[in-house]
Amino acid sequence: MMGTLLTGLILFLFEVGCESEPTHAVPERVEGSNGETLVYLTPHWAFQLVNDSLSFSRADSFCRGRFSSLITSDQKEVLELLQQAGLHSSVWVRDSSRVASKPVALSQQYLQFSALKFPKESREGFAHVNKSFPALSSVSVCVRVQWDPWWSEVSTIFSYAAPVFTNEFQLRGQADMQGRILLALIIHGKHLPYKASFPNDGAWHQICVTWQRSGGHWAIYVDGDRKDTGSGTDTSRDIYGDGILILGQDQDSFGGNFTEPFFGNITDLNVWNMSLESRHVRLLNECSPVTQDLLFSWNLELLSSHPVVKEVQALLFCPVHQQVELQGCRTLQGWSAQLPQLGLMDCFHLLPFICRSSRERYLKMKQMSDSQSSQPTAFMSQLMKLSNQSQLMLGPEPSGLSSLAQASALLDVSVQALEDTRDEGLQPADMMSLIQLLSLTADVPSQPFTHDTNYSQDSIQELSQHFISLADSIISEEDTLKWQAIKEVVNGPMDVVKSIDQMVTSLSPRLMAETNHLTIRSPNIKLVVQQQKLQEVSRGSSFCGPETEKPTILDCISVPHQKMQDLHKNGFHNLTLVNIWYGSLRPFFNPEENITMEPTVTDGSQRYLGTILGSSVISTTVLGDDQPVSMAVRFQLQHRVQNPDGTVYDPVCAFWDFNLTPEAGGWWNTKGCEIVSKPYGYTVCYCNHTTNFALLLQVYEAQRSPENEKALQVLTFIGCGVSLCGLLFTFILFISVGVPKSDRTTVHKNLIVALGVAELLLMCSSWASENEAACFLVTALLHLLFMASFSWMLVEGLLLWSKVVSVNISEDRRMKVYYVIGWGVPVLVVGVTLVISMDKYKADDHCWLNVKTDTIWAFVGPVIFVLTVNAVVLCRVVMVTVSSARRRAKMLSPSSASKMQTYDLTWAVTRPVLILLPVLGLTWLCGVLVHLSVVVAYIFIALNSFQGLYIFLVYAVYNSEVRNAIKRIKEKRKALSFTNCSQPTSFLPSQRTPITSWGHSLPTTSSPETSETSAPAGTTSTSMVIKNESFRKESFVSFFLNQGSGNQVVQLTGFKPSGTKLKSPDTVFELVGNVLLYVHSTSSTAEQTK
Repeated sequence: MMGTLLTGLILFLFEVGCESEPTHAVPERVEGSNGETLVYLTPHWAFQLVNDSLSFSRADSFCRGRFSSLITSDQKEVLELLQQAGLHSSVWVRDSSRVASKPVALSQQYLQFSALKFPKESREGFAHVNKSFPALSSVSVCVRVQWDPWWSEVSTIFSYAAPVFTNEFQLRGQADMQGRILLALIIHGKHLPYKASFPNDGAWHQICVTWQRSGGHWAIYVDGDRKDTGSGTDTSRDIYGDGILILGQDQDSFGGNFTEPFFGNITDLNVWNMSLESRHVRLLNECSPVTQDLLFSWNLELLSSHPVVKEVQALLFCPVHQQVELQGCRTLQGWSAQLPQLGLMDCFHLLPFICRSSRERYLKMKQMSDSQSSQPTAFMSQLMKLSNQSQLMLGPEPSGLSSLAQASALLDVSVQALEDTRDEGLQPADMMSLIQLLSLTADVPSQPFTHDTNYSQDSIQELSQHFISLADSIISEEDTLKWQAIKEVVNGPMDVVKSIDQMVTSLSPRLMAETNHLTIRSPNIKLVVQQQKLQEVSRGSSFCGPETEKPTILDCISVPHQKMQDLHKNGFHNLTLVNIWYGSLRPFFNPEENITMEPTVTDGSQRYLGTILGSSVISTTVLGDDQPVSMAVRFQLQHRVQNPDGTVYDPVCAFWDFNLTPEAGGWWNTKGCEIVSKPYGYTVCYCNHTTNFALLLQVYEAQRSPENEKALQVLTFIGCGVSLCGLLFTFILFISVGVPKSDRTTVHKNLIVALGVAELLLMCSSWASENEAACFLVTALLHLLFMASFSWMLVEGLLLWSKVVSVNISEDRRMKVYYVIGWGVPVLVVGVTLVISMDKYKADDHCWLNVKTDTIWAFVGPVIFVLTVNAVVLCRVVMVTVSSARRRAKMLSPSSASKMQTYDLTWAVTRPVLILLPVLGLTWLCGVLVHLSVVVAYIFIALNSFQGLYIFLVYAVYNSEVRNAIKRIKEKRKALSFTNCSQPTSFLPSQRTPITSWGHSLPTTSSPETSETSAPAGTTSTSMVIKNESFRKESFVSFFLNQGSGNQVVQLTGFKPSGTKLKSPDTVFELVGNVLLYVHSTSSTAEQTK
């Protein structure tokens, strides 16, 4: 029976193919029960021309029922299709500039108006109405505006100010997040709520506002429809007369101090000394005049405007007045010079249309259609049987659904067929049919001509229950593999979610007509609709998913009480909440098909694998006075994925955005959502809007076991403690032993201080994690100190470079530059980072920089730069030492040159590398390899946590300056002890000269190092035994002191043991200096004796 349910489901849902596959060159005609369909294939698209004429809304529903959409006017393939079809009439098209196909005003005639353009380039634009107004007990103002779609701030369309009160009468507007312009009135200074609205589409819209003192009634009309009304304004007085009416600005003072400018175009402003009725507003919307009590009629000659405001011409449509308001929808009337000729027509006019889908989707649907036609499934067979028994007629239209009663009957037989074939189960083709049925049913409540006002609430609730039951059967976890079979046709399970949202939201006024609470349950879906009066709300609203046998954290979503109070303050009275929980959607998002997201930056202990859906889906829709309202919500969702060994999950708060990649049905988005907390097993989120929410889990493979993590933490703590001790001892040695001052020792001291304090603070950072403010301070200090440590490591490299390569710069100037690099640059980097990313600076669970944002680069970037520069310095030092070793090798005897050259070259490379690697911080380069192996992690921790110990060994234990200073202290003590028993008592060796031990004795004649030297007459002969490290053993020096009048003359004779040599010529000069110092001391003592 071709007029039964089978016609509506099989022939309508599947009859899209033909006997042979069409090509892009020759279109294919398909004869159906309702007329002819012409299919035209291109390499990427499939176009289906349906000659069965339908209204615009039915045509749009028909295309969506075939998982396609109406064509847009910018597709040139349509021209060839229309030419081959020989079709000369208009066809419906979708406006590509709009997110959705919404009706626009239908026009029978065009009228040209002179308008004023308020440019966005200047905030000074305004127009003054040169008209004196009397005191008004009632008033109406109508104006046509074209809003700048890129302007979102509050704007004043017109403002009327009186000498005694500025905010007498004013119309304001502002854009919202849903692509609308919200309107609000100010009357006698009272700001009324933003509720009336029109689309922010850049088109012309007529706005009329009315007020009357009697009863304080007011209303706002948009495009002939009353959008908002109310009462309760001040009725004690009229609107003051002798005021100033300004277009495009708010008057903060009488006729001046303009604020909140309007950007766009304004025309057709008219003012009446009466409160217009709805019939008057409709006439005005049709461009018909209303002259009764007219105070001001649009005339540019009666306006004084700012120079930036320009006059433009506007062509406006004037709709026809009928009992049923006509609406206009876009049509394609033909082509001229390869350009589409577009027009507008009554949306209820019957026209052919073209559906567009991808080529792959069309061919897959054709294949499934052929299979279902030849071998119907058990579900379809039972559906045919039940429809024949019920004799359910769907009418001639292919969409087949024109009322709630018809939709309810379809759902009834579908639920019955589903129950009868439960054992056989649904097949992929059955699921696709039911998805289409749900989509068609969801469209019914929004259709203009659904005369179901007498449809009982029980019937509405039964329809909703059957709708949810069918949806539940489609998204059951056991159907996961079947979804994979139809994924080329159906966007995914979120198409079902969209149909549920649309159906329940549209039906909510009828569902709540006799009750304030409704709950519908199914195995995988829980639906709760609540309604309450805002003035009676004492706490926020909360909704939770179903409870389980095991005590677990429930999935919940709530609307904060403060947000509900804000709605009440804005003039809303009734609040309806539609909450839905989906428990079975997670398996449909195949983990192998990774959700594309930027991975979180890690410390190398984890490797990013992908992102998966890790929770149930929960949604809330807020209706204020039956109008959709977006507001902030808070929700918590349990993690539904078990952590396998070696896997770590990081949650991300997200929502399904249907407008993101609409061709694919939408995708996950995280805009406006953030994590509040993430205790074990669940996550709490906050989002600034309402929609369908879920948790996405970023999956990481743990590179190290918990045992290794613990061992590395212990090793780090021990290493930092040892390093801190080493740094402390090194600093104490530098201060106490009297190491000669130089730029090198100053750099060493600054590096030791920065690194030591940083490691001390790192060891204590865990104690500050409990306090948010203390943890933030510790994070900033750690950032600063470790940055300073690496900066001074860079200075170490630069200083070493200056010793290797000749640099013409004085030591004083060089140290000033070093201080700027060592301390100034870290302070600057940390300060700028705090200013730029204060909210994202610190990590959530420990006192360090947030590695999940770009903040971490404020540390990693400079560190990479320092390590790169120091690596270049190290290479240069190795080259110099190798070159020196080669020169020394050439000076050796030929027999041992080869052997000694190999040894010297090896040591020349190894020695600077071993010494300079930890000092220059180059051991941190291992950090880029820690994710490869746990062994590398141990090496990295050992090298860097013990960096202070290495510095102690290099700067203290094996530093010749420190060792010499210690030896000088020892020798000084010996000298002091010796001078207590011998002369001269006033002699103290200099700290900057080699340490010597003086003794008055003559060399023995048997010593091979002595020679007989006769002292000149009148002289005193004196001998010394010198212990100098430059000679490596004792040496004998004798000198003669001439005590004649005048200057003393010293004759110095030195002996050294055979086989020894002086380290450098400077040693000789140091030796002479010691002798002269002794002579001076002796002479001073002799003079004091006299």
